[in-house]
Amino acid sequence: MSSEKEAHWLNNYGYINEDEFTHQTSTMEKNEDSRLSSSKENGNKMTYYVTDVPPWYLCILLGTQHYLTALGGTVAIPILLSRELCLQHDHITQSKLISTIFFVSGICTLLQVLFGVRLPILQGGTFAFLTPTIAMLSLPQYKCPEWTYNKTLVNASDPIFIEVWQTRIREIQGAVMVAACFQIVVGFSGLIGILMRYIGPLTIAPTISLIGLALFDSVGNDAGIHWGISGMTASFIIIFSQYLRNVPVPLPAFNRIKKCHIYWINIFQIFPVLLGIAVSWIISVLLTYFNVFPDDPDAYGYHARTDIKSDVITHADWFRIPYPGQWGLPTVSLAGTFGILAGVISSMIESVGDYHACARLCGAPPPPKEAINRGIGIEGIGCLFAGAWGTGNGTTSYSENVGALGITKFVDMNSSRNIFIFGFSIFSGMVIPNWMNKYPHAIQTGVLPLDQVIHVLLTTSMFVGGFFGFFLDNTLPGTEKERGLIAWKENNLEDDDKGANQSGCYNLPFGIGTKCCAGAWRSYIPFCPQPKSPEKRVQVKTQEILNETLF
Repeated sequence: MSSEKEAHWLNNYGYINEDEFTHQTSTMEKNEDSRLSSSKENGNKMTYYVTDVPPWYLCILLGTQHYLTALGGTVAIPILLSRELCLQHDHITQSKLISTIFFVSGICTLLQVLFGVRLPILQGGTFAFLTPTIAMLSLPQYKCPEWTYNKTLVNASDPIFIEVWQTRIREIQGAVMVAACFQIVVGFSGLIGILMRYIGPLTIAPTISLIGLALFDSVGNDAGIHWGISGMTASFIIIFSQYLRNVPVPLPAFNRIKKCHIYWINIFQIFPVLLGIAVSWIISVLLTYFNVFPDDPDAYGYHARTDIKSDVITHADWFRIPYPGQWGLPTVSLAGTFGILAGVISSMIESVGDYHACARLCGAPPPPKEAINRGIGIEGIGCLFAGAWGTGNGTTSYSENVGALGITKFVDMNSSRNIFIFGFSIFSGMVIPNWMNKYPHAIQTGVLPLDQVIHVLLTTSMFVGGFFGFFLDNTLPGTEKERGLIAWKENNLEDDDKGANQSGCYNLPFGIGTKCCAGAWRSYIPFCPQPKSPEKRVQVKTQEILNETLF
């Protein structure tokens, strides 16, 4: 090859061997054909890839869809927390908590998609924080006064009542903010990668599973208000999400090419929860209007009425901007901080799985280590904001189950060892917290702060299940393949060796990556885009050529 041609190949493709470039291109074409074939077989077709920009009007509609999809889960967190905050009869303050968590979630989502992992992944409230928060508020000093359970005795504007609930939420704020600092350090220092070397699927699966399982008591109490409406709502969600998910619905549409036309969309697959709740609510409105539900507050079924909280619409602020410290100066306790730390660790583990799942769903290459580090660090900043604003919760990648669904298939569940670890962890994570709640004074060391820490940790099912999963998985004999570590590392720790830098979607925006992360020193910064080797530069260039050719 002539020196001029070598220079041409080096400048344009980052590689000087034409034969090697041809080989790389041929290999990548085969991989791309395989990916496209697999996509067609599964019936999946990408309308927009992660680096594409849809029309502005479509962005608004898709953004609204994300908002509506997250609506149910985000609203549920302040509602479930209100009982522990003594706010079950103060609907106006509940609406303020809801508006605050939505406001902070929006800010955190912008930070994540701009400076974090840079994937289209929503940030919102998490049940991982709800469980330790309820455990913390179960301590004797935070038990709600008896008079707060009587609606006739609660005056929302009474300074005594305001101090009762604000004392509790300020304690949550302080614990979340301290725990958030830990998450920021773990993310931006790259420690998350070190932690993931010792945390395998058998630690993650019970930890994430217990996020939802631990709330069975609260869910049962709320569903028990009217089992008929609760069962109907669950049935609608199951029908929409499972039986009708592949049934398209015709909707009118318009564009410049097709003009007015019919657009078929799998609406039941996109909005199963929203549709289930909406249908049940409409039915409840009709049953309320015709007085099928009783109007006696003490009668069973009264709380299924849709008019008992109508005063919120007329009295709550329609436009309100939350601000840091709106409930007062946050306070910090050792017990609360340790409890929330268990939630932070759980949400970090879950988020790593969410990043990889989101990348696969939107056609992006697997996220490199530096993008994961930035994502976890930004989530820590989001939790710091959530604590400062006083949402009563933290924020994390809004996908409660996507990580758990893809975790257990790395694990050999034909192994009696793995079945024992998983089963024992889940069993312990439910039995021990339940026992501690029944006998809160069973463990007494004589040191009150230590007793409180132990109580919060042992009543946090995620911590108990995750601890036993981690301990047993790292101490019981078992091969790496049996433990699922080989598949886990290949999918989550070594993705950058398999082409994670094939796209610029993980680069920082506005030229920050080239301006602030330039030079050889950036290889020592865990959250900076890492320099590519000549082999990876040619992979990037050939992938761009293939994308232009194929799409």
